[in-house]
Amino acid sequence: MYKQLINKNEKLAVIGLGYVGLPIALEFARKLSVIGFDIKPERVDLMRKGIDPSRELESEAFNGCDIHYTYKLEEIREAKFYVVAVPTPIDDHNLPDLKPLLAATETVGKVLKKGDYVVYESTVYPGCTEEDCVPLLEKLSGLTFIKDFKIGFSPERINPGDKEHTLTTIKKITSGCDPESSEEIALVYELIIKAGIHRASSIKVAEAAKIIENTQRDINIAFMNELSIIFNRLGINTYEVLEAAGTKWNFLKFFPGLVGGHCIGVDPYYLVYKAKELGYHPQIISAGRFINDSMGGYIAKQTVKKMISADKNPRDTRVLIMGITFKENVSDIRNSKVVDIYKELQSFGVNQIDVIDAFADSHEVKEEYGFPLATKPSGKYDAIIVAVSHYQYLSLDDAWFDNFADKDCVFVDVKGIFRNKASKFKYWSL
Repeated sequence: MYKQLINKNEKLAVIGLGYVGLPIALEFARKLSVIGFDIKPERVDLMRKGIDPSRELESEAFNGCDIHYTYKLEEIREAKFYVVAVPTPIDDHNLPDLKPLLAATETVGKVLKKGDYVVYESTVYPGCTEEDCVPLLEKLSGLTFIKDFKIGFSPERINPGDKEHTLTTIKKITSGCDPESSEEIALVYELIIKAGIHRASSIKVAEAAKIIENTQRDINIAFMNELSIIFNRLGINTYEVLEAAGTKWNFLKFFPGLVGGHCIGVDPYYLVYKAKELGYHPQIISAGRFINDSMGGYIAKQTVKKMISADKNPRDTRVLIMGITFKENVSDIRNSKVVDIYKELQSFGVNQIDVIDAFADSHEVKEEYGFPLATKPSGKYDAIIVAVSHYQYLSLDDAWFDNFADKDCVFVDVKGIFRNKASKFKYWSL
């Protein structure tokens, strides 16, 4: 397979061209002949023009690539090596939503041929690839697993908005369904990954490794959030405590904050689901998720308390929220926990809530959450909440905020970036 691909006798197809799939497709297209498949024609049209719909890649990233973009099923039939990179979200009950993954598997299953390889990059619970995806591939193709086609799992490790740790500079985990596929898949990925490959002993090991990466971060952030709640009651600043504790060489430097997005805020639920299916109820993971999912509401409650202590009736107040994306310096609004702040403030009857963001698209926000973004701050606000630390906000000073701050304005600094700077306001941070 490896030799056929590098000689361009066969083609590689990437299924799903989002923030994960498109960079992979472009990197492979500098070495191989690639077909990029996405179900949305409007996204395909943008990529044909050298535009990344996710706004993560510059136009230069499209240069020098042997790639054909398509939304037509028949056009991926000529590929021999398929990479599936689609979202794996959760539903309203925090249960795994495998619909995008299974839909992509159906797409591949309809064109699968003898000798083909299918590699999954989507984060799933251990066992999902072999237990949920393989039977569907067999059913639709009429082929036999391992005998007629082979699969692997190589979890994505892309960090949105991170220009230092990029696809090629992060070590890649690969795995296969047998020794031959394990080696062939590793060789293919070695073409583009400069940092090297870790060959996992099995597909389940690779699946588990990915899911605990994000679960570990989730639990550590939850611990910081819980500390923040305790230290708030003690009247001390969490960031000052962490700064002091961080002087010890082996102290782990995690910080409190909102945990949203499509990775850290989602993946632990996949592990919880699988554990419960096996008869074990994970307590630390579940507790961490509960704490992190409640932080938006907690921040809103603290904001309302501070306004009331300043003799402001919530029903007469105006609040400005700065940032709605799930993290700084990205345009992705999926599973944003800033929305929890917005909804909790609404429940207290706050008169007006304006939300601005340096990266997010107002139409997308309206479609996803039911309210549009404000183009800019207007008038005076009783509370200003800096929810996302976009780089455009980092250089703002008291004078800028003073333009929009009413008397006794409450300044909520979620990430602590204005500590020791916002001196004119009633300051509070996690």
